[in-house]
Amino acid sequence: MALRALKFASLTAAASGIYLYGNRFLDPNDFGVVRVGRAIATVHLRSAERLRELCCSNRGTFIKVGQHLGALDYLLPEEYTRTLKVLHSQAPQSTRQEIEQVIREDLGKEIKELFVSFEDTPLGAASLAQVHKAVLQDGRTVAVKIQHPKVQAQSSKDILLMEILLLVVKQIFPDFEFMWLVEEAKKNLPLELDFLHEGRNAEKVAHMLKNFDFLKVPRIYWELSTSRVLLMEFMEGGQVNDRAYMERNGINVNEISRNLGKLYSEMIFVNGFVHCDPHPGNVLVKKCPVSGKAHIILLDHGLYQVLSESFRMDYCRLWQALIKADMKRVQKYSRRLGAGDLYPLFACMLTARSWESVNRGIDQSPVSASEDMEIRSNAAAYLPQITQLLNNVPRQMLLLLKTNDLLRGIESALHTRASASSFLNMSRCCIRAVSTYQRSKSHSLYRRAQISLTEALSLWQINLYELFLWLKGSQLGNWVIALLRRMQHFTY
Repeated sequence: MALRALKFASLTAAASGIYLYGNRFLDPNDFGVVRVGRAIATVHLRSAERLRELCCSNRGTFIKVGQHLGALDYLLPEEYTRTLKVLHSQAPQSTRQEIEQVIREDLGKEIKELFVSFEDTPLGAASLAQVHKAVLQDGRTVAVKIQHPKVQAQSSKDILLMEILLLVVKQIFPDFEFMWLVEEAKKNLPLELDFLHEGRNAEKVAHMLKNFDFLKVPRIYWELSTSRVLLMEFMEGGQVNDRAYMERNGINVNEISRNLGKLYSEMIFVNGFVHCDPHPGNVLVKKCPVSGKAHIILLDHGLYQVLSESFRMDYCRLWQALIKADMKRVQKYSRRLGAGDLYPLFACMLTARSWESVNRGIDQSPVSASEDMEIRSNAAAYLPQITQLLNNVPRQMLLLLKTNDLLRGIESALHTRASASSFLNMSRCCIRAVSTYQRSKSHSLYRRAQISLTEALSLWQINLYELFLWLKGSQLGNWVIALLRRMQHFTY
């Protein structure tokens, strides 16, 4: 298996013009496990660094793909994800002259005609665009998202180049199964390059989740927006993975983690319309000075995944089976989602838990440091099987896996990963989604009433269990338990 991983590293190098050190790291006279492991890690690291340099040099589409790979924490070797993560915050910037050119071409005016002030230094630069803070002539403070001028023209050429490279490498190394990256880029990039589409996504998700008063989505100013320029309400806050910021500002970390889980459970299981780029720069938190409530600010709405009804129902039932540790149903719904005989690996990829933890029940114990390390190290050992899975599952699953990993990264940074509340929220959404689907397919009034009653009872059981967990962890609960023990002592 180690040799297969080493083989994969070398083919990745070939695909991106990266060279290997050859056998310099391997002493054929002393081929110990430690030396092999160190060599593989070094090859991965060197290949990842060269890949990062390639992305930064070619910019645009290459950075977008690099960011996608950097988000797959539990699917790719750590050397790749750690090295490529910097592309989220260190993407190349367009010059002032390039920015002025795009605004002039799209809005027909100079910057000074549109804005009272316009900050030269961008708030953030990404693979396709960068965002500047500005003040309109009427005094409104806005965020101006401006597309890099050459991205549109270069994107189709970049995708073609990637496709040719990957096809050539696949002929040499049949185990190489990363063509899904090109397929996803072909499908998603044109949508992400249309900022009007992004604006519509923002308005759709704001309306869809309007019942969550803690969620804030920037308002779009359509009169000054085009396919390459997007004007939005300016919102600021700390990044969602910045625990120190939350503690300084009196924001409850557990509440933020819980509410973020609610948002994504609602999007995935109930609505099937999922914001698929929740890296920390796109999810901010801020305490409202008036109400004192903590808000979650959701930015960058270019990349959404629309889930079909059949996929969403299978995915709901799979997560219900995973939470209940019902292994027969885990196997059944994993196979329905394309995992085949690799369903144990698929379950581990979805949950980022060991197979032992999946069998025991993922809500029974939190993730230990040793288990987390085991999962990450296995990403290298099982890379051929992982790439095979990624090639076989429905395309809808790919962005969900990326989203899962990004959310897990946030939970890890906040030390709230695998809390019981996250599984309870998922269970609620799965129950609601499946019940709504069943009612829509039933023509019997009695059957619909029966489904509604079962739904209400299941939700009541979850609420009761949540109350038990709260009492167990509260001072009042400890007092009640102590009193009951004392009464029991007196009885005897």
